[in-house]
Amino acid sequence: MYNVKALLVVILLSIGTYVCAGDIPTDFHPATDVYDGWRLGTQAWTFNRFTFYEAVDKTASLGLDWIEAYPHGQKLSEEKPDIIFGHEMPEEIKQEVKQKLKDAGVRLVNYGVANLPNDEKQCRKAFDFAKEMGIETIVAEPPEEAFDLVERLCEEYQIRVAIHNHPKPSHYWNPDMVLKACEGRSKLIGACADTGHWVRSGINPVEALKKLEGRIISLHFKDISEFGKREAHDVIWGTGVGDVKAMLAELHRQNFEGVFSIEYEHNWEKSLPEIRKSVEYFNKIASELKPTGWRDLLAEDLSNCTYKPRSWTMDDGVLTRKGGGNIWTNEKFGDFILDLEFKVDKGSNSGVFIRTGDIADFVQTGIEVQIHDTTDGSPRGACGAIYDCLAPSKKAVKQPGEWNHYTITCKANKIYVVLNGEQIIDMDLDLWTEPHKNPDGSPNKFNTAYKDMLRMGHIGFQDHGDAVWFRNIKIKPLCK
Repeated sequence: MYNVKALLVVILLSIGTYVCAGDIPTDFHPATDVYDGWRLGTQAWTFNRFTFYEAVDKTASLGLDWIEAYPHGQKLSEEKPDIIFGHEMPEEIKQEVKQKLKDAGVRLVNYGVANLPNDEKQCRKAFDFAKEMGIETIVAEPPEEAFDLVERLCEEYQIRVAIHNHPKPSHYWNPDMVLKACEGRSKLIGACADTGHWVRSGINPVEALKKLEGRIISLHFKDISEFGKREAHDVIWGTGVGDVKAMLAELHRQNFEGVFSIEYEHNWEKSLPEIRKSVEYFNKIASELKPTGWRDLLAEDLSNCTYKPRSWTMDDGVLTRKGGGNIWTNEKFGDFILDLEFKVDKGSNSGVFIRTGDIADFVQTGIEVQIHDTTDGSPRGACGAIYDCLAPSKKAVKQPGEWNHYTITCKANKIYVVLNGEQIIDMDLDLWTEPHKNPDGSPNKFNTAYKDMLRMGHIGFQDHGDAVWFRNIKIKPLCK
């Protein structure tokens, strides 16, 4: 589903705390996971009261790049409620799903719990689907007699099968049974460790992870309210009996790399705030273990910002303009990758200011990446422009009311902007050699030539008097 170039972005942006010159992908949206080698996403079962497309949108709203789909019963969309997501979908629907995922910036990496019987024709349907959709791992609970077939197909397709554990008395509830199934088998066969079901079954999840060392492919990650009770429910990570911190420490010790699928089976229709807090807890712990350098730009309470009281609010991860002026980071940034989403109303105007030297004179001391539903009337005022200096190479903004995705990269004299998967700006500041003049001879309003602008300053979000919203605002500083 994703080409080699796109996958390289994920790898490059996960190497070390900082990325240096020459290593910066500038024409894709990066993955923003905080731990080098861990990918945190959702299991669509978390949102089984909703359609698959709604599950994708909810995953995106959490700032997560990964999703695991399930094959048994989820309606595709409100518009097509008769289509059930799974490997039996018509070909045209599969292509539609690919486009939906691309538009949302979410990647389908796992699929399960799927049925893999001792029937080659039936199994091939699941493997063919996984190959077509770019799925890495099929999560399943195959019968023991099916493993010769499953192993052969894993090797043929180079797709992994992760054995899932439902609670006691299911066949694989005990990790010993998973180990038995894996014994002597290809490394493409391993475990999908459902940490919550272990707790429900009376198994210490940390000890189970230790037992499965070397065979863990992915996880259905949970924290649970009570130990040893099948009816125990999911809780915000770090508040239950699962000892999330110890589980993450153990996986770090094992040098585990792979996907954590959030499977939150509680408060089904209103679980997003609890899941968001779980993500925050996970990121706090994970970023202390092996950081990629990605972090939230703004504190949840906006305590690291300068703004007029009540002029901006942060509620459930969404920064909203209320009126009264811009909001600025207290910290200054020079070379960085800034990743965020924004939404505007029809006719709305705003902007992202970078490297701003004086917030009291932000127009003349900062560089604005324009936000607009279309344009303010000129090419250099279109959404994605470096305002009044360089027009975007193409129109990539979505319709008013839809979330847009920006990645803004600053490295020395270079600025790159990716909007909704399209690189629209490749700018060399050193070509702007005169005040009030662009390289093509057209005028601009700036008193300082951009080659002489400060290469470090505050980041700000503009109050232009119009409605604007931001979410999932993340930054990765780059090395000098």
